[in-house]
Amino acid sequence: VQLQAFGGGLVQAGGSLRLSCIASLDYFSTYTAGWFRRTPGKEREFVAAITYRGDDTNCADTAKDRFTISRDNAKNAVYLQMNSLKPEDTALYYCAADRIMSGILEGNPEEWGQGTQVTVSS
Repeated sequence: VQLQAFGGGLVQAGGSLRLSCIASLDYFSTYTAGWFRRTPGKEREFVAAITYRGDDTNCADTAKDRFTISRDNAKNAVYLQMNSLKPEDTALYYCAADRIMSGILEGNPEEWGQGTQVTVSS
């Protein structure tokens, strides 16, 4: 699976961004997908995950009530809608995929995508 993330950028605190991740594999619809982020000097952090059918999600406490993960299997895409952004959300955001949810939740997915930078100014 090849994953490519888009949609990062510079936004003011309180603003919104929508990240997209496009997979180049026909069977992506059978994969759990998720988002992680990394800030320089810190470990990579789990953000959110979604089941292959999109019927269940899991979000980190820092993302709940502000971020929403969704997917469109017809487009081989996973999205992360980020609202009420804070400067501490500044990071390089990665998408990931695994055939089982635990691979995502344990931070060890089968596939990693490239990152897209999100910068939130105060």
